[in-house]
Amino acid sequence: MIEYRVRHPLKRYLTHPGVLMWEILADHVRLPIAAAARRMRISRQSLYAVLDGKSAVTAAMALKFAKLTGGTPDLFLHVRDAYDLRHAQARLRLTLERIAPASSAA
Repeated sequence: MIEYRVRHPLKRYLTHPGVLMWEILADHVRLPIAAAARRMRISRQSLYAVLDGKSAVTAAMALKFAKLTGGTPDLFLHVRDAYDLRHAQARLRLTLERIAPASSAA
């Protein structure tokens, strides 16, 4: 497995996993987006949508990207899950505050 150096500090607000993927392509693999899409056998538009944060990173996308870059798909899926969870917590903050845990709902 290949390890890539992260250029951003780890204590930052979670970013979309596509941003990490873009950084790996641009800074480490140095492969143009169109060439990466061809090798991954997906459309350039689909890859751009993920890299721009407009589409979610699916398990299939994570597998293909990991194969292309020599990484592990788990990384991208963990980043995606953390990103989704953080945004859901922010979006549902008020609703979650009003939900009483089952142990105290007697």
